[in-house]
Amino acid sequence: MTPVTIWQTFDSAFSVRFSTMNTMCQQINQKHYLYALGLVVPWCIYRWYKGSRRVTKKEDKYVYITGCDSGFGNLLARHLDKQGFNVIAACYTEKGEEELKNITSDRLATLHLDVADSKSVAKAAALIKTLVGPKGLWAVVNNAGIALPSGPTDWMTIYDYKNMLAVNLCGVIDVTLSVLPLIKKAKGRVVNVASVFGRVSAFGGPYCVSKFGVESFNDSLRLNMAPFGIKVACIEPGFFKTNVTDTVAMKNNLRQLWERLPQDVKEDYGPDYLQASIDMLEQRFNMLTDGNLMKVVYCMEHAISAVYPQTRYSAGWDAKFFWLPAAYLPTSIADRLFRGNAPPFKPKV
Repeated sequence: MTPVTIWQTFDSAFSVRFSTMNTMCQQINQKHYLYALGLVVPWCIYRWYKGSRRVTKKEDKYVYITGCDSGFGNLLARHLDKQGFNVIAACYTEKGEEELKNITSDRLATLHLDVADSKSVAKAAALIKTLVGPKGLWAVVNNAGIALPSGPTDWMTIYDYKNMLAVNLCGVIDVTLSVLPLIKKAKGRVVNVASVFGRVSAFGGPYCVSKFGVESFNDSLRLNMAPFGIKVACIEPGFFKTNVTDTVAMKNNLRQLWERLPQDVKEDYGPDYLQASIDMLEQRFNMLTDGNLMKVVYCMEHAISAVYPQTRYSAGWDAKFFWLPAAYLPTSIADRLFRGNAPPFKPKV
């Protein structure tokens, strides 16, 4: 046999063997896909069924909600009232209390609460203890919060941080501890409203700091309360159209912060930075904010009424597909992403 003939024979045999192995690999891969699909589909059905189960005797269960003047808290109070729960709605203003009473059933009770004032928190807890009696409190929803002031970190003072932490973080802790003995009696729920910005800091100021604190408190509380049969859930909304994300208030906040800045800090940022920040804020909020607040309310309601609630709820498409994935990016990539979406300026050298 000539070398050419030997090579042709070898090449033909190798091609047949390679083709056979390739076919076998494809068949194995197809089987793996089928096995994976066969596992995923039943798991999804099981998870849906498990999440669809609801607690019974709602008429015997009391739910304490903070921040019910407007927004998520107001909608949740009304939603749970329609479902038959005994709602205790805490409002910051008398107007909020009156408006909520006018549109709900006689089961719903309102009270005044300033979560930043420990005396107000203790007074509310004493009243709730009288209302719920020996059955205890089924759930507390820490919804009250503020978002202003917000801006670059070097525009802030320590008092800006203290004031927001007093509401967004210390208020959550104070309210929870004040009623925790009542929740232990009922083996109930603690639902803390944090934010996607408790997972990723996309801007400066105290808001992200306070929400990171809520996430940490939520995790430690969940671990500590598990032996008592208490379930702790965290709600992490994205951008929604509420008083917290009101663009008029946000723009006024930036102007007020700019006006109080020392002249040297203004010069660091340049005369055009304020307007560029306001323009970008309006553009981003118009693009990202979601008007369907019930997406968050349904997450809250599930955390309260499901037999097997989730530990975390991400509400909003921006939270699921942008902010939370961004939280898992390498720091260098995340920093570049967020800096690229900040108002452009050249710092003064």
